[in-house]
Amino acid sequence: MAKTNNDSKNSYQNLNLQARAVLSLNSINGLVIPARGLYPHRVLWDSCFIGIGLSHYDIEASKRQILSFLDAQWSDGMVPHIIFNSAPRYFWDRFNWRSWLSPLSVKGLPTSGITQPPMFAEAVYRIGSKLTKTERQIWYKSVFDKLVRYHSWLYENRDLKGDGLITLIHPWETGLDNTPPWLASLNRRHTPLFINLLVWSGLIKIGDHLRIDGKYVDFNQRSTSIEALRLYGAQRIIRRKRYNNSKILKKPMFAIEDLAYNSIFIRANSLLREIALEIDQTLPKSLLISMSKTETNLDELWDINAKTYYPRNEKYGYFLKEDSVAALLPLYSGAISKERAEHLLVKLNDKQKYNTVFPVPSVPVSSKWFKPMRYWQGPSWININWLLIDGLKRYGFVKEAENLAIQTIELVKKSGFYEYFNPITGQPAGVKNFSWTAALIIDLIEEYIG
Repeated sequence: MAKTNNDSKNSYQNLNLQARAVLSLNSINGLVIPARGLYPHRVLWDSCFIGIGLSHYDIEASKRQILSFLDAQWSDGMVPHIIFNSAPRYFWDRFNWRSWLSPLSVKGLPTSGITQPPMFAEAVYRIGSKLTKTERQIWYKSVFDKLVRYHSWLYENRDLKGDGLITLIHPWETGLDNTPPWLASLNRRHTPLFINLLVWSGLIKIGDHLRIDGKYVDFNQRSTSIEALRLYGAQRIIRRKRYNNSKILKKPMFAIEDLAYNSIFIRANSLLREIALEIDQTLPKSLLISMSKTETNLDELWDINAKTYYPRNEKYGYFLKEDSVAALLPLYSGAISKERAEHLLVKLNDKQKYNTVFPVPSVPVSSKWFKPMRYWQGPSWININWLLIDGLKRYGFVKEAENLAIQTIELVKKSGFYEYFNPITGQPAGVKNFSWTAALIIDLIEEYIG
């Protein structure tokens, strides 16, 4: 815990209260959305981070945030990454996805048809840490079967080679939507004719100013219109196949063994084991075997020549050799060697890569892709910092974890509860009053300031 004087402690307490106010602002019928305006729907890993923040002062709201999202679990175990707002004005969002095309979806609850980083076990475990033993066991039992079904679904549907590494079918599943490895993969695909025509005619520039996100955020801080159109095109292909994984994966537009996702999944698996142990439940043998394979085979994503981790094309086996902050997330997994973790710490401390004034940039500053204000192509994100802080601490880099935690808190204290931040200047970007920024700052203040 950081040493602070009374004035500093009061300022952190005020920041904590401001963060709680953000979550209150974004609460609709007792459930917190990512942000009013641009993000009116509930999102999977946002909801998990929000649940972690809420657990410090409203345990029932925290539980509700998780339980209500798991209510959207499809009959095969998949948990979609979006639950849509039911208001009439969001009809198009619901219709664009048309989850009802799949017989596996929950009737009467429109969702997306893909998933997102599996943060549920982390949220469930941290909520449980705030409860008495009896309360914790009741809580764990209430979600255990759904967690097991979700983790099992990932192995049954996305572990294509049986080596434990999960394959993603769309950049939106990774959560780090337009990071360079995924953009590089996108650029390898043929650009649809209609997009080329829009560019050739100049209409793409008009489209820039008609974008919905442009009403809330400078579109220069978002994915480009070309990127967005191509990603929506990939989503429509998945929809046409009625979200049937076997059909999608026969000829996928994307089939990537994602580094960030698998790192997060490994940590989720380890926490699921602890949850099972706490309530004296036995995980299926097949699931335990797959979990062990994921931990062992994460190092298959290590490029021995470049001495870094990369995502990998599942079908052809080549690395997507573009650097992003995902290369540091094996720290969060806890599955790599201490020697490898020390190597990642060196990268984190390198001023030519990730050691910026306001860390941690989503792309190293030396990268040709680096754009300090454009979505996942450079800005610092509080959730990524939070994952890295947790990983550093568990590897024994306690001082480094504390330093990054304080830098993260100070960044939000300086610039506000925004979606992301310029890693060079600290300038805020994206939407303001962003829920996971607020929620995770609450968690960091509680742990590192007290």
